[in-house]
Amino acid sequence: MRIDIWSDIACPWCYIGLTRFEKALAAFPHKDSVEVHYRTFQLDPTLPERDDRSEAQYLSETKGMPANQINQIFETVKEHGKEAGVAFNMDDVVVANSWTAHRLLHLAKQHDQNVTDHQDKITPALKRELLAGHFGTGLDLSDHDQLAQVAISVGLDETRVREVLESDEFDTEANADVDQARAFGVSAVPTYVLAEKYALPGAQSVETFSQALQQVWDELNPAPLQTLGADGQTCDVDGCD
Repeated sequence: MRIDIWSDIACPWCYIGLTRFEKALAAFPHKDSVEVHYRTFQLDPTLPERDDRSEAQYLSETKGMPANQINQIFETVKEHGKEAGVAFNMDDVVVANSWTAHRLLHLAKQHDQNVTDHQDKITPALKRELLAGHFGTGLDLSDHDQLAQVAISVGLDETRVREVLESDEFDTEANADVDQARAFGVSAVPTYVLAEKYALPGAQSVETFSQALQQVWDELNPAPLQTLGADGQTCDVDGCD
């Protein structure tokens, strides 16, 4: 079963949602038959590489949110993050364009193409570390050295990482994700697309993720027919009873 996840590293609900989804997937009986694809989405592609404003200032000046609404959002995110087991430090968030980090994720996906064991794949680990760094430890997504450290820590080759960081490699792949999101009508993140047929928007609960996984799995893999009553007389290709 294929699952595509459209998300942005600059989205706090993407971090919470991914944590809940991974918990549901870990408990799913058929998890070894699930292919997860992490897809590029940008909430604000117009951002410069680095913005000196705080996250609160950025939201206030670009989204027109009043201070009390921003504070409430931050508190809600922290509360849900705590329940999910992830920490948010919104005061230290560095406002920066996420495109380069998305390109690194495509490098990780390229690395994982020949990896059969899901536990050995680098892409999920890199996604988690980028989100954790952005929202927890002040990771600057515009700083190539910081990005390289994160990518190397999960197992990517430093030379390849530096090559990608200093180029526009994987622009095409990332843009293809954006185009596909538009074709599917995905306009907010996180959005989980199951079997290229069902959309599950938002940071759902672990229970909702579990139910969706099972529902789509059952549709794709219907159970054999159950026989009712004793066997009666039949004919088959070899003759009749």
